[in-house]
Amino acid sequence: MSEPMDYASAGVDIDLEGAAVASLIGALSKSVRQPGTPGAPVDLPGGFGGLIEFGDNLLALATDGVGSKLQIATSLEQWGGVGIDCMAMNVNDLLCVGAEPIAFVDYVAVPKPDPAIHAALGASLAEACRLARVTLAGGETASLPGIVTELDLSGTALGWLPKGQAITGERLVAGDVLIGLPAASVHSNGYSLVRKIMEHVGLSYTDEAPFDTHHDGRALMRWTEGNATLGEVFLTPTRIYCDPVVDLLDAARGDEPFGIDDVHGICHITGGGLSNLLRLHPSLGWDIHTPLPVLPEFTWLQSVGGVETREMYRTFNMGMGMVIAVDARQADAVLRWLKARMPRAAAVGHVNDDGHRVVHASEGVEFSHY
Repeated sequence: MSEPMDYASAGVDIDLEGAAVASLIGALSKSVRQPGTPGAPVDLPGGFGGLIEFGDNLLALATDGVGSKLQIATSLEQWGGVGIDCMAMNVNDLLCVGAEPIAFVDYVAVPKPDPAIHAALGASLAEACRLARVTLAGGETASLPGIVTELDLSGTALGWLPKGQAITGERLVAGDVLIGLPAASVHSNGYSLVRKIMEHVGLSYTDEAPFDTHHDGRALMRWTEGNATLGEVFLTPTRIYCDPVVDLLDAARGDEPFGIDDVHGICHITGGGLSNLLRLHPSLGWDIHTPLPVLPEFTWLQSVGGVETREMYRTFNMGMGMVIAVDARQADAVLRWLKARMPRAAAVGHVNDDGHRVVHASEGVEFSHY
């Protein structure tokens, strides 16, 4: 291989996307809803979800899609996990602002309707609603021949939280402990690079995975007997973190030794990898000195694709799908609570005041912008 593979060469330039989004936001006008009225916007750093006023509460909204992972699902005719992916990409963002997801709407675009595909999507979305504890409040299916060439799936999630209890990152201080929650798989980011690497090595998604697929006893998406295939690994759906995060926030508002004010920040590790942490505070830094174990599929992708380590952590979750920053004085209590429900959760680092950057234990993995 003449030079290492990266996300940009696979067709996705994260920096360019960031600039495009900034241009879009810069061109938007301010809300016509006046402060203090239902629907008025609430300023929120980070942008994981949008907040609006609603009486004594706040409503939160997030929208996202599954992305090019759908192309693998379509090639294998296995859509059982993509509804969960779509739900997770939305509700996990709502958790980052302290909201409890309560409802979801989906949007399906196809070149032409197919009852079998729609039935599979419906079953997957039903399971996603169960996992996220939300109501599927509606949706839209559009047949768009000439515009779309294959299935696309996206959605919008609605959540709520009490006014004054948004988790914005404003309470973050140096010394806060970072607790990592394990990922189930590649989740739903970086699949343009996954597909490029698969093309490079010349393997099929129906081939047996050439790495350990029993990591810590996790449950993969399965539809074959015997050892897991590459398709089953890469189509394993994104973990929905409503359980345990919603319960953690409820417990923090109750009689636990830790309170809601002890939860200073929550970050969903999606597109942009660890650089997402920089969205939570404008000046503090992040030291990931004891990372969660890297999932075997990432080690394999890096090896056969010749991907640089920094690029891996810029593109993928690398085994950690969410980070919760908590007050150091209550970190042990919060971690015990989480580990009782998610045993592989662990303290992975600290917030620091050594510049606005993310530093990882792996040499050369550092990010100073999102």
